[in-house]
Amino acid sequence: MAKAKAHDYEFDVRFFESVLRHNRSDAEVIEILGSLYTRLGRIADGLKMDRRLVKLQPDNATAHYNLACSLALSKRRTAALQELRQAIQLGYRDFDWMQQDPDLEILQRHPEFQALLEELKPQS
Repeated sequence: MAKAKAHDYEFDVRFFESVLRHNRSDAEVIEILGSLYTRLGRIADGLKMDRRLVKLQPDNATAHYNLACSLALSKRRTAALQELRQAIQLGYRDFDWMQQDPDLEILQRHPEFQALLEELKPQS
């Protein structure tokens, strides 16, 4: 089953890369490719797509969150935390997901990450 899924992702990557060659600034395609690359373990390619999307949509909180994830997966903690803070400033509020997102695992014990979570923690 895993091989079939990997094969499907490869097909999707080829398809969306083809679409992107015809429209280099299609934000939706760039976002999809970033996600596909990351799923396939192509972290550097995913990071490129996430940077590209943030350039196209600098006010998109989710784009900054995805960039933070790619940076974390690239073991760039400081840059990941900066992008995460930017995502939060732009309105990213999925506290529950942020706590369990495996892409952010490298940050989970970092004091600044814990401080961000405290800021976002729903008040009871």
